[in-house]
Amino acid sequence: MRIGELAAQTGLSRDAIRFYEKTGLVTGERLANGYRDFPPETVPWLAYVRTAQALGFSLAEIARTGEELRDAPDSAEALSALFEEKIAAIDARMAELGALRADLTARAGSGCPLRAG
Repeated sequence: MRIGELAAQTGLSRDAIRFYEKTGLVTGERLANGYRDFPPETVPWLAYVRTAQALGFSLAEIARTGEELRDAPDSAEALSALFEEKIAAIDARMAELGALRADLTARAGSGCPLRAG
Protein backbone atom coordinates (compact mmCIF):
# COMPACT_ATOMS: atom_id res chain seq x y z
CA MET A 1 0.00 0.00 0.00
CA ARG A 2 1.15 3.52 -0.64
CA ILE A 3 2.12 5.93 2.09
CA GLY A 4 -1.15 7.90 1.85
CA GLU A 5 -3.23 4.79 2.42
CA LEU A 6 -0.97 3.72 5.27
CA ALA A 7 -1.33 7.17 6.82
CA ALA A 8 -5.12 6.99 6.53
CA GLN A 9 -5.28 3.52 8.10
CA THR A 10 -2.94 4.33 10.99
CA GLY A 11 -3.85 7.93 11.72
CA LEU A 12 -0.20 8.91 11.36
CA SER A 13 1.04 11.68 9.12
CA ARG A 14 3.06 10.88 6.05
CA ASP A 15 5.96 12.70 7.65
CA ALA A 16 5.79 10.44 10.71
CA ILE A 17 5.80 7.36 8.49
CA ARG A 18 8.76 8.73 6.53
CA PHE A 19 10.55 9.35 9.84
CA TYR A 20 9.85 5.79 10.99
CA GLU A 21 11.15 4.56 7.66
CA LYS A 22 14.29 6.68 7.98
CA THR A 23 14.94 5.27 11.46
CA GLY A 24 14.36 1.70 10.27
CA LEU A 25 11.13 0.99 12.15
CA VAL A 26 9.24 0.37 8.92
CA THR A 27 10.39 -0.51 5.46
CA GLY A 28 8.73 0.09 2.18
CA GLU A 29 9.82 -0.85 -1.29
CA ARG A 30 10.37 1.83 -3.84
CA LEU A 31 8.34 1.21 -6.96
CA ALA A 32 9.57 2.13 -10.42
CA ASN A 33 7.55 5.34 -10.26
CA GLY A 34 9.27 6.35 -6.98
CA TYR A 35 6.28 5.67 -4.73
CA ARG A 36 6.75 3.77 -1.49
CA ASP A 37 4.91 0.47 -1.19
CA PHE A 38 4.35 -0.87 2.34
CA PRO A 39 3.18 -4.40 3.18
CA PRO A 40 -0.19 -4.78 4.96
CA GLU A 41 1.46 -5.94 8.21
CA THR A 42 2.85 -2.42 8.60
CA VAL A 43 -0.57 -1.24 9.89
CA PRO A 44 -0.63 -3.37 13.08
CA TRP A 45 3.10 -2.82 13.56
CA LEU A 46 2.60 0.97 13.60
CA ALA A 47 -0.25 0.54 16.09
CA TYR A 48 2.21 -1.41 18.27
CA VAL A 49 4.80 1.37 17.90
CA ARG A 50 2.32 4.04 18.95
CA THR A 51 1.14 2.03 21.94
CA ALA A 52 4.70 1.28 23.02
CA GLN A 53 5.56 4.98 22.80
CA ALA A 54 2.52 5.85 24.92
CA LEU A 55 3.79 3.36 27.52
CA GLY A 56 7.12 5.19 27.72
CA PHE A 57 9.28 3.12 25.39
CA SER A 58 11.69 5.07 23.20
CA LEU A 59 11.89 4.47 19.46
CA ALA A 60 15.31 2.92 20.02
CA GLU A 61 13.84 0.47 22.54
CA ILE A 62 10.98 -0.33 20.18
CA ALA A 63 13.37 -0.93 17.29
CA ARG A 64 15.61 -3.12 19.46
CA THR A 65 12.82 -5.22 20.94
CA GLY A 66 10.47 -5.31 17.95
CA GLU A 67 12.35 -8.06 16.16
CA GLU A 68 12.68 -10.07 19.36
CA LEU A 69 8.95 -9.87 19.98
CA ARG A 70 8.03 -10.85 16.45
CA ASP A 71 10.24 -13.93 16.77
CA ALA A 72 9.18 -14.80 20.34
CA PRO A 73 7.15 -18.02 20.62
CA ASP A 74 4.93 -16.41 23.28
CA SER A 75 4.87 -12.68 22.70
CA ALA A 76 2.66 -12.05 25.75
CA GLU A 77 5.34 -13.55 27.97
CA ALA A 78 8.05 -11.60 26.15
CA LEU A 79 6.06 -8.37 26.52
CA SER A 80 5.54 -9.00 30.21
CA ALA A 81 9.29 -9.38 30.64
CA LEU A 82 9.87 -6.10 28.80
CA PHE A 83 7.28 -4.39 30.99
CA GLU A 84 9.01 -5.68 34.13
CA GLU A 85 12.33 -4.27 32.84
CA LYS A 86 10.66 -0.92 32.11
CA ILE A 87 9.04 -0.85 35.55
CA ALA A 88 12.45 -1.46 37.17
CA ALA A 89 13.97 1.36 35.12
CA ILE A 90 11.12 3.70 36.11
CA ASP A 91 11.52 2.76 39.79
CA ALA A 92 15.26 3.48 39.60
CA ARG A 93 14.62 6.82 37.91
CA MET A 94 11.99 7.71 40.52
CA ALA A 95 14.52 6.98 43.28
CA GLU A 96 17.09 9.21 41.54
CA LEU A 97 14.53 11.99 41.19
CA GLY A 98 13.54 11.62 44.85
CA ALA A 99 17.17 12.01 45.92
CA LEU A 100 17.58 15.00 43.62
CA ARG A 101 14.43 16.58 45.04
CA ALA A 102 15.66 16.07 48.60
CA ASP A 103 19.01 17.66 47.72
CA LEU A 104 17.32 20.64 46.08
CA THR A 105 14.96 21.05 49.04
CA ALA A 106 17.90 21.03 51.47
CA ARG A 107 19.73 23.66 49.41
CA ALA A 108 16.75 25.95 48.88
CA GLY A 109 16.98 29.01 51.10
CA SER A 110 20.59 28.35 52.06
CA GLY A 111 23.19 31.08 51.84
CA CYS A 112 24.77 29.73 48.67
CA PRO A 113 22.76 26.86 47.24
CA LEU A 114 25.51 25.71 44.86
CA ARG A 115 28.07 24.94 47.58
CA ALA A 116 28.49 21.26 48.35
CA GLY A 117 26.33 20.44 51.32
